[in-house]
Amino acid sequence: MAKVIMVQGTMSGAGKSLLVAGLCRIFKQDGYVAAPFKSQNMALNSFITSEGLEMGRAQVMQAECAGIEPLVCMNPILLKPTSDVGSQVIVNGEVIGNMRAREYFDYKKKLVPDIIKAFDRLSKKADIIVIEGAGSPAEINLKENDIVNMGMAKMVDSPVLLVGDIDRGGVFAQLFGTTMLLEDEERDRIKGFVINKFRGDVSLLDSGIDMITEKTGIKTAGVIPYMNIKVDDEDSLTDKFNDKANATLNGNAADIAVIRYPRISNFTDFNCFDALENAVVRYVDSIYDLGDPDIIFLPGSKNTIADLKWLRESGLEAAIKRFSMKKPVFGICGGFQMLGKKIIDPSGTESGIGSAIRGMELLDIDTKIQEEKVRKQVNAKASFPKGVFESLGDAEISGYEIHMGESTRDGKIESDLVISDGKYVYGSYVHGLFDKGDIAACILKVLGKSGSGNFSYEEFKESQYDILADTIRQNMDMDYVYSCLKEAKITE
Repeated sequence: MAKVIMVQGTMSGAGKSLLVAGLCRIFKQDGYVAAPFKSQNMALNSFITSEGLEMGRAQVMQAECAGIEPLVCMNPILLKPTSDVGSQVIVNGEVIGNMRAREYFDYKKKLVPDIIKAFDRLSKKADIIVIEGAGSPAEINLKENDIVNMGMAKMVDSPVLLVGDIDRGGVFAQLFGTTMLLEDEERDRIKGFVINKFRGDVSLLDSGIDMITEKTGIKTAGVIPYMNIKVDDEDSLTDKFNDKANATLNGNAADIAVIRYPRISNFTDFNCFDALENAVVRYVDSIYDLGDPDIIFLPGSKNTIADLKWLRESGLEAAIKRFSMKKPVFGICGGFQMLGKKIIDPSGTESGIGSAIRGMELLDIDTKIQEEKVRKQVNAKASFPKGVFESLGDAEISGYEIHMGESTRDGKIESDLVISDGKYVYGSYVHGLFDKGDIAACILKVLGKSGSGNFSYEEFKESQYDILADTIRQNMDMDYVYSCLKEAKITE
């Protein structure tokens, strides 16, 4: 059985995902087989494993940090919001249905055996499992039947590190208040505090750290500085959406606009462009912020019809159609479907009621939303057909498809990995289409921007993971962390 440690936070966005990733990297560097685990994740950024199963991308990033293959047992429950009050529920990588929040709250305790089975499978593959909580363990209205915070810690008898975000202020109140709202048994599981996202002279924290230790009896295991690194983050909390940088300030940079509709999913498809020095990626949700970019991307969507309606009502559809007459528009997955002639959802798979909508009519495809989800990895040569990107020719790609719809052209199922209108409009179902090799850099070259040499996104990510691990190692008492590790023990 693996040794285990858990990272919980005082709130969402405190830095749990990054700390788990960094610890996985450190344990790997120290010669151990480490693995991440999150019993329940709510996210719209997802991934298809080699098993053909769906899991959250945050755990994929953490697995990459650990240097191991992502497996669905690292994230047995994935919730993908389809509305403000409901989610698609995915268990062990497969959809079991859509549930409203109250319905899932009453149902989730039934998933404990699935969680234990997944953890047990993972524990046979790893020396150390680093578990991530969700939100805060002090959400007392949700503590009943908890399966992701202290409830999870109890299942596997795990010690806990509690992370607070000092960048937003009030970190000592966060740490103290959280511990005081816990039951005695839960409080005893917290072996260390971690203060995250600190800027300035760390000695200024000494008196506060001494006081919080005196009041709680809990050691502060580390003060982690604010890090400007580029790794996949939790989609609901990403800072990317707030970056209003204007690429036109630098004439050598490509201005890349990604449309941010309400149910945007898998925007990690564009992180490879964000890693390039000569590109700026902006997430746009208003016609007033669109400007005149070099290219517009339509990303995936968890509710394609609803997001297409939003695109139409916001005025962005008309702007994008005008834009497509002179510059490139590229749709991925749901964005690809929107570019077609029509989308129908006869059984209400996404919307809950049967519906249909006219597409943007920029690509010659029709899409029918189906009840069964397509889930598969794609490792192939993709031909970039006639149009602005035809110079890319045949490119080796490594990605995955994950969609509820089937698209046809002239009544036949569309099998090409990339299609175009012969001019400026392109579309594909493949997530990760731009990640491998120099595809992203070649796209920028077509846009008339300076090249990035032999850029490798894979190597770039590895360098960021090492920076993350080095920063945590330098600012955290790793000897103490190792002392906290205990044998995992499955309990009833």
